[in-house]
Amino acid sequence: MSAFFTYFMMANIAVSAGMAVILLVKKRLDKHISARWQYNLSLLAFALLVIPFIPSIFFASVSSFFNIRSWMPILGIEGATLASTTVSEVSGFTNGYAEGWLQDFAVSVDRLAPGYLLTVFTYIWIFGIVLFGALAIFNNRHLWLIKESVKPIDDKEIIALFLECRQAVCIKGSITLGSSILVKAPMTMGIFKSIIILPAGELSLKDARYAIMHELVHCKNKDIAINCIMFLFQMLYWFNPIVHFMFNEMRLDRELKCDAYVLDMLSGDLYVSYGEMLLNFVCTPPPAFCLAAKIGGSKQQIIKRVKHIASYSAESGFLKAKGICVFVLLGILVFMQIPIVSALAARDDSRFHFHGENVQHMNLAPFFGDFEGSFVMYDINAGIYTIHNRGLSETRVSPFSTYKIISTLIALETGMLDASNSSREWDGTVYPFESWNQDHNLASAMRYSVSWYFQDMDTQVGINGLRSYLSRLSYGNLNLSGGIEDFWNGSTLAISPLEQVMVLASLLQDSSIFEARHVDTLRDVLRLSERDGAVLLGKTGTGFVSGWVTGSYGWFIGYVETDDDVFAFATYIQGGDNARGSTAAEIALSILEDMGVY
Repeated sequence: MSAFFTYFMMANIAVSAGMAVILLVKKRLDKHISARWQYNLSLLAFALLVIPFIPSIFFASVSSFFNIRSWMPILGIEGATLASTTVSEVSGFTNGYAEGWLQDFAVSVDRLAPGYLLTVFTYIWIFGIVLFGALAIFNNRHLWLIKESVKPIDDKEIIALFLECRQAVCIKGSITLGSSILVKAPMTMGIFKSIIILPAGELSLKDARYAIMHELVHCKNKDIAINCIMFLFQMLYWFNPIVHFMFNEMRLDRELKCDAYVLDMLSGDLYVSYGEMLLNFVCTPPPAFCLAAKIGGSKQQIIKRVKHIASYSAESGFLKAKGICVFVLLGILVFMQIPIVSALAARDDSRFHFHGENVQHMNLAPFFGDFEGSFVMYDINAGIYTIHNRGLSETRVSPFSTYKIISTLIALETGMLDASNSSREWDGTVYPFESWNQDHNLASAMRYSVSWYFQDMDTQVGINGLRSYLSRLSYGNLNLSGGIEDFWNGSTLAISPLEQVMVLASLLQDSSIFEARHVDTLRDVLRLSERDGAVLLGKTGTGFVSGWVTGSYGWFIGYVETDDDVFAFATYIQGGDNARGSTAAEIALSILEDMGVY
């Protein structure tokens, strides 16, 4: 739910901007398009408001059509205690590392506040929806009383007038006419079965005719159903003042449109008489979220409507054409908001939509035991993907220490790291691992997964430089807003197992991003073992999450190089307290051995 709330709030940026444009256009063209088209422009707001609730798969296809890549941040950050791991030595390995081959170097990182605040804001939003729903029920309680008080009209003249007006408006369906002592101005209520209610007592036939025609237009335009839709959106967007302002304007535009419809059925000499009828129904405006439609309104609203009547002339063909053109242009603008929301949406950024060909799916669940896991392998020469758990393989999560592969290449490419002299001086900060509290070169930093070493390089490269290279690599969601030291470490940067493999493959296949000598340097420090002529290169990463959501996560990614082929792979596991990089490495080695790859 928190993830959707984050997406929803981000989508509000584009939604609010689109509604502001609609309001601005309506104001600037107030004298140039008719009341009908003013109201139709307001209806475009519904299309904007529904965008955040469109399934993300639709966003993916539209984004592909527009060739727009998601770039805005994922804000759903959970509280976490993080770890990073590296592979040192395993039985049969020949790299000569002295320590055990699986070591977990855990560093506690406080992320409780962002996750806590996000959860609090999510519940505030839900509470607001419930509160506004209760307010709507309270404000509409009188409608039930009015409905119960409605009495059939037995005046034959009024009944004949009603039938005549129905024919003039050209409306079919079940519509009931009644009267009530509880209403002071004619009104319409009912979604499926409309009821037009006239005030009980003396109402001239002339005024009754105008009022009935006006309310029949409400029925024809399904305005009660539109009221319900407005009510639903106002509940969901209760915090957004632009939405409330837009709907207030829409309600007034709706009355102006109904007035115009009635005036078109009257001769010009009756316009004044119709305006005088409206003046008789100046009353307190209906409460917020009212699900009925009334001909009356506040003094200010009635004055605006009377002024509209006083200057009214039938819509010409040219005026109608202008209205259609403006509506179409604004409609295109609304449609253009879809890829914009797609770019802003954290929900879409949480998944990578894979469309690769030459894919074989395998059930490798026995290797993962009680863990939920994913395995992806790409045979570079054959161009074939092997995937276990497609859904999890497309899910973006923090790369943790596997990001250090890319950090190394960027530092080498930008000159912030010299392969021949890669030593960096420890600044004296005491870390919980003795192996971190000393100077390091690239090989030892990768071996012990020394986070300060890679953070130092990233700081020298700078956030813009990092973003540029990550963009060229299509590295996950490209979200570096978590800060230059921590964005990769359980924070905002996220990448799927499939993308990990695609990035690894591109390092060997695309020489336009990194020089071959820098890739060779990376391969040297990632080299773990050799067996039967096959070489294993890899890096692990682990994350322990605590707070509102607890769990652990483990990565193992890398290559297997044989005499005549290269396989890029990524293994990811999650769940429980023991999912870590060391476990992911063991699972990956078992799978690779079973497949005859290593």
